[in-house]
Amino acid sequence: MACHEIGALRLALMNILGRDDDSERQHELAELGPAADQPGPISSLMRAGDLDSLKRFYDAAIAKLEERVATTAADDPQLPYLKTLIILTKKVELELENQIEGFSRLYRNLEDMHDFVHEIYPGS
Repeated sequence: MACHEIGALRLALMNILGRDDDSERQHELAELGPAADQPGPISSLMRAGDLDSLKRFYDAAIAKLEERVATTAADDPQLPYLKTLIILTKKVELELENQIEGFSRLYRNLEDMHDFVHEIYPGS
């Protein structure tokens, strides 16, 4: 199993950031394999075009991964890998939330700074 959640997130970020690197895109698509074409949170995530949908689809992908871990037999050799993947995706989730909050704060601050300039230079 590959790190589908991370590969799909990278593809979504490429969309949002306007990165047009075909070799990176092909690398991530190869990582995803058939999951890229199957309906569900992974294929939706990789096609996200804005931060709100990216966050929503990433959360759905994590929930699906958590379900998989919960239903994996204790003696399955994949279980340690899957548990590690949960830790990785949770860390990325926290970082993603911080970045989105940072962009939201910048958006709000721009309006405040704009208003401040007009306080200094009324009528301009």
